[in-house]
Amino acid sequence: MSSSDRKFAAPLKRIAGAAVAGLLLVSAGCQVRPLYATGSGVDAALKSIEFSEADDRIELEVRNNLIFLAAGGAGEPVNPEYEVDLKVKTRNVGVLVDSSSDQERAGRLVLKADFTLTKKSTGEVLKTGHRSAVALVDFNTQEYAKIRATRDAENRAARELAELIRADLAAWLGR
Repeated sequence: MSSSDRKFAAPLKRIAGAAVAGLLLVSAGCQVRPLYATGSGVDAALKSIEFSEADDRIELEVRNNLIFLAAGGAGEPVNPEYEVDLKVKTRNVGVLVDSSSDQERAGRLVLKADFTLTKKSTGEVLKTGHRSAVALVDFNTQEYAKIRATRDAENRAARELAELIRADLAAWLGR
């Protein structure tokens, strides 16, 4: 080994040693747990959530998807520990209009949800959140096809929104 190689070897050994020591410190303090593990505290807490009644069809879609995702298909809990107040708003934005025929051709459907997680026994607000989901929709010239495409976009956005809200609730309950 030449003298110039030895000159760079010592600092490289120190850097490598510091990197290994840093990784050991980080991994020693790491508390990685599976968020969706069955039998975990998060799983049990999610199964004990009651969701507020829906005001319209789209909010009902989000609510039903949340019940299914939170309880793993088991339905609503008999004695819920937590309650989620859910409000969903719908908006069509960015509608593309064909200038020659003055007809809508495509657009985006945006669902926005505000939710509040409350402990039922004390009424304490544990978490509030805001989530949104977007679904793209193509409008056909046939009226029924246009209605069906809009309904399908609403259902897709409702499923996505429910998954986002469930992930927020699971992350908070997993603390």
